[in-house]
Order: sequence, then C-alpha cells, then structure tokens
Amino acid sequence: MEDPETITQAIANNVRAQRSHRGLTLDALAARSGVSRGMLVQVEQARTNPSVSTLTRIASALGVTVARLVEVSDVPTVRVVDKADVVTFAQGGSQAKLLIGADEPMILELWDWRLEPGAHHDGDAHQPGTREMLTVLEGELTLTVYGRSYTIKTDDAVLFTADRPHRYANLGQEALRLVMVVAEPKEVPDQ
Repeated sequence: MEDPETITQAIANNVRAQRSHRGLTLDALAARSGVSRGMLVQVEQARTNPSVSTLTRIASALGVTVARLVEVSDVPTVRVVDKADVVTFAQGGSQAKLLIGADEPMILELWDWRLEPGAHHDGDAHQPGTREMLTVLEGELTLTVYGRSYTIKTDDAVLFTADRPHRYANLGQEALRLVMVVAEPKEVPDQ
C-alpha cells in the first residue's frame, strides 16, 4: 500500500501535469473547478491532502477521473489493482475506496463506500451527462437528488443523473455499504 505522502506527491504531480497539458493557468483551473487558487497551489506543491470533494471538482474541471489524479504510476493496457493499492478516503468511521478508474474513452470510476449510521456524503454536481449507478450491499441508503429522497435497500440498485447536487445518507442503525460506478463523458454534451 502506498503511504499517504507518496499519494499526496502523486496528486501534486498529476494535477500539475494535467493542468499544464491543457494549457490552463492556476486561475483558469480555479474558475473551472470552483476550487480556490490558494488550495490549488497547496495541492500542486503537495502541502495538503485534498478531500474527495476537492479532488472530484479538480478532476471534473480537467476532464479526468479522480483515479487518474491519485495514480502513482503509468497505466498499462491491462491494469490490475491490488487491494493494498486501493486509495481510501476516511472520515470518522466512514470511508470511500476508489477501487479503480479510467479516463479513456470516457471517465469511469468504481467506488466501494461504507457509511456509518448517521453519516452522509454530499456529492457535487458533475458535468452534464454524468450518470451514477450503485447497488447496496449492506444496510439502507437514502439517496437525495435534486431535493427528492429515495430509499435503496440491500440488494437494490439505482441509476441516476449526477449532474446536480446529490447526497448519500445512512439514516439507519447499521453500517451502510455500497458499490458505485460513476460514468462521466469526456466532453460536455450539447445542451
């Protein structure tokens, strides 16, 4: 398993490389992502460990996956990710594991989430055309999309348009575990 400093440095290198490849200034990336210029400087200088929300906004603005930003090495044609190399974001007893991701030909991410009772995660609106699908492995998910809540029980699945704010919440008494796929187009579809 990679140590946190290695991942922080990989994020710094990858964000800087992706920004430079696109010819974006820090100010332009800040405007596109909604992440402050100061935070972007800290990320690119490996002085901070950014949150999932911050990484999601940066990745979306750059048109890549979060997995691409936390990647420590180059991606071969076949990529096997050992469980020791899975990137985990934790807060309290809850955690989100980014199992694997790709950014060609479209942005795809596979996540394994665990939310403790009473915990929630607010997802930012992704770019237009983004879809998320998930299945609940344990517990019960309360998914709120655009102000409307849905209950997804163990072994149920859901597919939704994720180009609007959304919330994953565990309102139950037991831990919630779900597996989610995020599919985001590389380019914004015509409106």
